[in-house]
Amino acid sequence: MTQLLSFRNVELYYDHVYALKGVSIEMNEGETVALIGANGAGKSSILRAITGLRKIRSGEIHYMGERLDGTPAPEIVRKGIAMVPEGRRVFPFMSVKDNLLMGAFTRTDKVEIQQTLDSVLERFPRLKERFGQQAGTLSGGEQQMMVIGRALMAKPRLLLLDEPSLGIAPKLVQDIARAIVAISRDEGVSVLLVEQNSRMALSISDRAYALSTGAVVLSGESRALMGDERIKAAYLGGEL
Repeated sequence: MTQLLSFRNVELYYDHVYALKGVSIEMNEGETVALIGANGAGKSSILRAITGLRKIRSGEIHYMGERLDGTPAPEIVRKGIAMVPEGRRVFPFMSVKDNLLMGAFTRTDKVEIQQTLDSVLERFPRLKERFGQQAGTLSGGEQQMMVIGRALMAKPRLLLLDEPSLGIAPKLVQDIARAIVAISRDEGVSVLLVEQNSRMALSISDRAYALSTGAVVLSGESRALMGDERIKAAYLGGEL
């Protein structure tokens, strides 16, 4: 398999507080990799470091064999990395259509943009039904579908998802989980998934890293971690 992304001994601070303490992770092309752990464990800090939203103190980040840390955020998007932030962050007074098209801001290929838009609407039929509706009037689950669709409009090679199940009704969590699996399978997009819903994250990912207070404490194949007693006790609420 071709290595897509690697973190090498990355340290990141917020002011003088450690967020990441020598974190090393890697993922291959076509994989879905989950980052699990409690709130404040450092999961989202990894995504912010990848996207250039936070400058790392030391270590290296490589993407497709090239050094990524220090690259301006807009250039990172052009390299094929798209992020769905925690809390959705929609443009509430804009239509679903315009919110989706905002995701294609780095593209100029009008015909292909329309093809991508058609593909997103086919994947998320609810968005097609609400295409002209103001985004702020959608339910939380529908907004989450929309921001995932918005990220897909950039035609990413690597999709970063920050807590996609947060504040979503259980039935729609299942729909979103299925969509993540389908995006990876059908479009060949690699997915780095940050989730506090560890059971969901492990069930749809190939491999996972468990973090605690800014450090990786366990890693391995997701299926194996699902049965690990330490994972069960710390992240899955006891027996499955």
